[in-house]
Amino acid sequence: MTAIFAIVKRLLASNKISFIITALVVLCATSSGDVVLSNGNYTWLLAVLTPFFFVFYDFTKLIHLGASKKDYFYGCLISYGFLAFCISLVNTAIHLLIDPAYSAQTVINMMDVCKWTENGIIIAGLQQVFFLLLAMVFLHVLLSMQPYWYGWLADAVLVAIICIFTPIVSLRGILVHFFQITMFNSNALLHIGICLLLSVMLSFGGLVVLKRKTL
Repeated sequence: MTAIFAIVKRLLASNKISFIITALVVLCATSSGDVVLSNGNYTWLLAVLTPFFFVFYDFTKLIHLGASKKDYFYGCLISYGFLAFCISLVNTAIHLLIDPAYSAQTVINMMDVCKWTENGIIIAGLQQVFFLLLAMVFLHVLLSMQPYWYGWLADAVLVAIICIFTPIVSLRGILVHFFQITMFNSNALLHIGICLLLSVMLSFGGLVVLKRKTL
């Protein structure tokens, strides 16, 4: 356990570029017009950038330092959970304290768009945590597969789903339903349960991929 937390500390410390880019975007992003995006939305950028650094930079470095693959992966999961909580906390704070200051404009925050705030701000924050965790675990597993044929196959399947399901009405309904369950879901218990279940399933898949992964 000590080794895992040492890995977590190193992962977060080496993720400075993601923190800096996200902070700059959040602080510098501006919008004009009657309807504007909340700057809190841009905190989600950290959830997108982080898996790239963990997979393509930290993995090789940590393995060379003697970390086991399993400890590395558990360290990544703990880091994703911590970052999901922090991102949710910051976005929620911006939504509560800063967004209302734009009284002359309509501010759109993804927490409202996804219908999470219908359950109260605390539950909405929890839903955001589990959704962001799912997004980061998904990206981590997908990126880990890229050097191998099954990674290319996964890419092809995702592209095919988008290209085929989107224009065909009957199939598009399936795609819409999937996002309604995993993202645009006001049923907190169902939403958190689905995100947690998918995160666990992807994590098991990630361990299988990691066992085959070489430096």
